[in-house]
Amino acid sequence: MKSENIIYHHATVTRNRRNQENGHKSVVLWFTGLSGSGKSTLAHAVEEELFGKGCKTFVLDGDNIRHGLSSDLGFDDADRKENIRRISEVAKLMIEAGTIVMTAFISPFKQDRRAARELITRDDFIEVYCRASLATCELRDVKGLYKRARSGQIKNYTGIDSPYEPSENPEIIIDTDLEKLEESVSKVINILKSRAIIGF
Repeated sequence: MKSENIIYHHATVTRNRRNQENGHKSVVLWFTGLSGSGKSTLAHAVEEELFGKGCKTFVLDGDNIRHGLSSDLGFDDADRKENIRRISEVAKLMIEAGTIVMTAFISPFKQDRRAARELITRDDFIEVYCRASLATCELRDVKGLYKRARSGQIKNYTGIDSPYEPSENPEIIIDTDLEKLEESVSKVINILKSRAIIGF
């Protein structure tokens, strides 16, 4: 429950002023897909491209967030929902700071992704569905998590005993088991250009 004794403070240094100073607009690129689908790899590759052009960027990565902000959460449905809620709030703050934010989270449930889009607002939210078959993701599993999930050592693992609900209307679909990384990066950069978020 929110306290009744808090008042939202409106800053004099606005998002628009920050965007003008940065030379680009701020936005959230929401990368979603199974573990091993290439979300983090693509998000960081996009960041490298943007950062190299002088953009203000940041990647919010699933594992990193669970070391700190969400270190108190587990992996049942309720905790997954809360994790995505927290990330959505952080991403919203970061676009106010003028940043191109990339979030790399499985975010398996459509309802949670929809809630993130509504919080951040549709114009500021670009969903990037990193699509890859479960077989491909298991082959890429350098941590051995899928193997442990299949043997029962890990519970509530997405794709094994917890569902992933594929994106229905993402702004971009990246077939990461078919495309080269450079092609995928170009797709993301091109949508940023088409929306006049970046100008190069």
